[in-house]
Amino acid sequence: MKPVSARSLSVAEWRPESQARVRVTEGLRPAAPVIDAHNHLGRWLSPTGDWLVPDVGELLDIMDEAGVIHIVNLDGLWGHELEENLDRYDRAHPDRFSTFCHLDLSAFERTNPTHALVIGLRRAHRSGAKGVKVWKDLGLRVRDGRGRLVMPDDDRLRPVWDLAGELGMPVMIHTADPIAFFEPLDSRNERIDELTRVPEWSFADRERFPSFDLLMEALERTIAGSPGTTFVAAHVGCCAEDLDRVDRLLRTHANMAIDISARLDELGRQPRRFRHLVLDHPDRILFGTDHPVTVEELRLHYRFVETDDEQLPYWVGSEVPTKGRWLISAAHLPADVLPGLYSGNARDTLRLGIA
Repeated sequence: MKPVSARSLSVAEWRPESQARVRVTEGLRPAAPVIDAHNHLGRWLSPTGDWLVPDVGELLDIMDEAGVIHIVNLDGLWGHELEENLDRYDRAHPDRFSTFCHLDLSAFERTNPTHALVIGLRRAHRSGAKGVKVWKDLGLRVRDGRGRLVMPDDDRLRPVWDLAGELGMPVMIHTADPIAFFEPLDSRNERIDELTRVPEWSFADRERFPSFDLLMEALERTIAGSPGTTFVAAHVGCCAEDLDRVDRLLRTHANMAIDISARLDELGRQPRRFRHLVLDHPDRILFGTDHPVTVEELRLHYRFVETDDEQLPYWVGSEVPTKGRWLISAAHLPADVLPGLYSGNARDTLRLGIA
C-alpha cells in the first residue's frame, strides 16, 4: 500500500490494524443447543422483496452445523404475508421455526384503531403466530389520523398489549435506537461513519423525533401498564449502552426480559458489566443475533459469550467496522448460565413449546 501523509489522510480512508498479539479462538461449537430468539427470515426487510433466506434447506444445514435448534422469525407481519411465512417455516418445519406477527399500525390513520388491532391480533393468533414483533417505527414515525405521533404507551394500545398476554403471545419490542442516533451529527458522535452511510437513522431532530429518554420512559410505562404480558425488550433492553438502566428495569418489572441481538459492539465494550447482568438475571436474557444466519456470524457470538478473547472484531466480513471504530472483548460467561442463555430462557419466556 502506498505511504500517505498523515496530514492528507482523511478519516474515511483510515484503516488502522491492531498490533496487539492476542489469542484467537476459532471453530467454536456452542456449549449448549442454541435458539436464535431474534432473526429475520421473511421478505419485510428485503431490499428486493425476495425472501431473505432463498433456500430453507441450506438454512437448516447451517443451523445444524452451528448447533442452532430453533430460530424465531420476526417477519410475519399480518394477513397473507403472515400465512406465507407460517407455510414456509413453521408449518413446513414445526420444530425449527416460530414466526411472530406484527400489528398493522396503519389502523391509527382511521377511527377506532384499537378495535382493528384487537381483531388483527386474534386472527394472527388463530393462524399460528407465536408472538408479536413491535418495531421502532412505533414512537418514531407512526402517526394517527390527526397527525399526532403514537408512542408505545398510547392508551389506545393498552388493550392490545393486554390481549397479547391473555393469548400467551410474548411481545418482542424494539423502542428507540442506539443513543448516538439521537445525538447531533458532529465531531463527537461515535457512530458518524454509520450515520453518514445511512442518514435516515439519525433521529437528532427534536422537532421531528422524541428524545431517547422519552422513548425509554414510554417503553417502561408500556411494560408496567400490562403486567400480565411478557415483553422482551430487544437489543439489550433497547439500551445496551447503559446496563445499569437495563438492570433497574429488569429488577423493577418481572414481566420483562431482554435479548442480546445486534449489540455485541456495545456489550463487548463492557464485558464485565454484561457478565454481572447475566449473573444477576440468569433467566431473563435471551440469545439472538439479528444477523444473517451464517456459521461465521454464529461462531463470533459463541466466541463473545464463552471465551475470554480480547481485541476481537464485532463484525463479520467487512474490512470497515459496521458501527463504530472499536474492537471488543469477550464476556467469558460461567458454564452454568450458558444453557439458559443459549436456549432455556427463550424456550420458557417465548413459550415455544419445543423439547
